Amino acid sequence: MRPLSFLALAVSLSLPLAAEAAPPLVLAVGGEPETGFDPIMGWGRYGNPLFQATLLRREADLSLAGDLATGWTLSDDRLTWTVTLRDDARFSDGTRLSAEDVAFTFNAARDGDGLTDLKVLKEARATGPLTVELELRHPQITFTGDLATLGIVPKASYGPDYARHPVGAGPFRLVEWREGEQLIVAPNPYWHGPEIPFPRVTFVFGAEATGLALARTGAAQIVAVPPAEADAPPEGMQVLHVPSVDNRGVMFPMRPAGGTTAEGAPIGNDVTADRAIRVAVDQAVDRTALLALAVNGHGAPAHGPADGLPWDNPADRLSETGPDAARATLESAGWTDADGDGLREKGGLKAQFQLVYPASDSVRQALALGVAEALKPVGIRAIPDGRSWDEIGRLMHSEPVVFGWGSHDPSEVFNLYDSGFAGRGWYNPGFYENPAVDAHLAAAEASESYEASLPEWRAAQWDGTTGFGARGDAAWTWLINIDHSYWVSACLDLGPIQTEPHGHGWPITQGLPGWRWTCE
Repeated sequence: MRPLSFLALAVSLSLPLAAEAAPPLVLAVGGEPETGFDPIMGWGRYGNPLFQATLLRREADLSLAGDLATGWTLSDDRLTWTVTLRDDARFSDGTRLSAEDVAFTFNAARDGDGLTDLKVLKEARATGPLTVELELRHPQITFTGDLATLGIVPKASYGPDYARHPVGAGPFRLVEWREGEQLIVAPNPYWHGPEIPFPRVTFVFGAEATGLALARTGAAQIVAVPPAEADAPPEGMQVLHVPSVDNRGVMFPMRPAGGTTAEGAPIGNDVTADRAIRVAVDQAVDRTALLALAVNGHGAPAHGPADGLPWDNPADRLSETGPDAARATLESAGWTDADGDGLREKGGLKAQFQLVYPASDSVRQALALGVAEALKPVGIRAIPDGRSWDEIGRLMHSEPVVFGWGSHDPSEVFNLYDSGFAGRGWYNPGFYENPAVDAHLAAAEASESYEASLPEWRAAQWDGTTGFGARGDAAWTWLINIDHSYWVSACLDLGPIQTEPHGHGWPITQGLPGWRWTCE
């Protein structure tokens, strides 16, 4: 990466273009993709894919609407989606987008090894110039999430260098990408959407300090800011705290200790395998205090993986919380402090464990320290332990870990809690298993529609008898949902804003084509 002169960058970014209705925009919101701009490899899963169009899109209220698709139906056996395409979509090189391009994109994503997991897809096939069928191997209602996130690429020109030279039917075309420094995009003249008023948009990459400095000199119009800086925006900018489901929580190993993974990593933890320990942790933590400690109060308490979303089940919340409730839970399960040293024991086993977090993440470090302090008065010793991600990959099956998730799609709930994902990658590292939960999750995926699936998603969390949530197995203790904080130019109208997902990428750009400049 070439060294970047901040002064030169600020001057070049601030130069206006003559006779334009709106100035060029400069954004410092992070999110540079390591693998480039190829949706088949996962680009566009969070935020606006910029260069590519998708079959569906999520509106600000998270409802689904057509983008390239003018109609979409699911067969009675729930295995085949039939999608009808608009007839005016063109790629940024001027060529028409057809059903062949859609089928090619979905089949390539199915066969690729990127972040886009389409193994459920049996085959995508064009049945006409503007009609495509997507046949699944088994019913999966959350496949609609892929319809809304997988950007379509051109079959004729897609190749090995596509990630760095993307061609798509989305609102923007790539002008220049200097890796580690900046990305410049301009409106796609062939885009089927409304006119974009900005002649170009520049994304600046680098350290947080670079973005803050650009904002303070007036060279940037949107900057992602850390919680400690957020409430003191420079003149001409406003602070924007966007609610999110970008959550943080403690994942517990569910099995007793014993055994190893195929890679030799240990599995299980005798302490956290006891449900009483997990429930007591959920009862003892003070989520309001954790918000203040970790993110300066900019967020909301978290009690599940999808707080406030339609598939969340608020009936799962514990009614009795606080240190006294946690102590009662432990006492009734036989965890006592017989020797008076402040640490509970049961059958000679001490109530203690490592609480692992990524050492590079100050927010998760603060949460680990806060949880550890909250557990001391109830007789549980959690030992905060900052590690690299490689180390966490070996420890996460045997020690609790402060993880972060958060999605606009209930498939994440399936991945976190279905026993079929136990020990597979990062999704269910604690080896959680509950046949009743599996049944609810399978029923949700087999539903005839997204709306019909919602009761089953909620029942997986708590069905009145069991569930993955706090009143059931308490497989996680969810802690906080983090607001995403930005400084935004007072002249920039962002319109309706989504509740944002986990912070990879740049979710703030979801509505970028509709942004408007309000100053002369």
